Amino acid sequence: MFYDTVSNAHGLRHDPFKAIVAPRPIGWIGSKAADGTLNLAPYSFFNAVSDRPKLVMFSSAGHKDSVRNIEETGAFTCSFVSRNLAESMNHSSIAAPHGDSEFAIAGLTPQNGRLVDAPFVGEAFAALECRMTEIMRPKTLDGGVADSWIVFGQVVGIHISEQIVRDGRLDMSIARPVARMGYMDYSEADKVFEMFRP
Repeated sequence: MFYDTVSNAHGLRHDPFKAIVAPRPIGWIGSKAADGTLNLAPYSFFNAVSDRPKLVMFSSAGHKDSVRNIEETGAFTCSFVSRNLAESMNHSSIAAPHGDSEFAIAGLTPQNGRLVDAPFVGEAFAALECRMTEIMRPKTLDGGVADSWIVFGQVVGIHISEQIVRDGRLDMSIARPVARMGYMDYSEADKVFEMFRP
């Protein structure tokens, strides 16, 4: 099978693009509006992009509350999505009216950052506190821009629960991170293996 993405004539019931680019980490983005309203939303277009300095990014399809809040305040958090919090993460994806807190909707505890004025999930095994460095809209081949906003942030603080630390390392078999696959599918890291570079 081959298809061009302009016609998108793949003949399948659902577009397979997101299933091919998988698994994708989930950025569970916490932010606070200028008026103090809390927001929590999961983004599957998320990843770390640099270690020195520590930078992460997420991409929002559409100009949503997360992006608006970060534009206003310059701060956000990213909470770790583990298997025990997967259903709560899913609840927080609801299209809630502006001003309604997804923390409350999902039954989660907002904890304010120590270095940034943005909330993270208190129940999460880990969380990153970030200061926004750049927000951009990616260009398209025809010279336009995508209906996406990419937010970059520098990690200025990291929270880690001792529950997932074993022998001086984070034990992913305990943390069981959840990733987005395609369609409505998710995966969890229940089998972890190690390989050394040649």
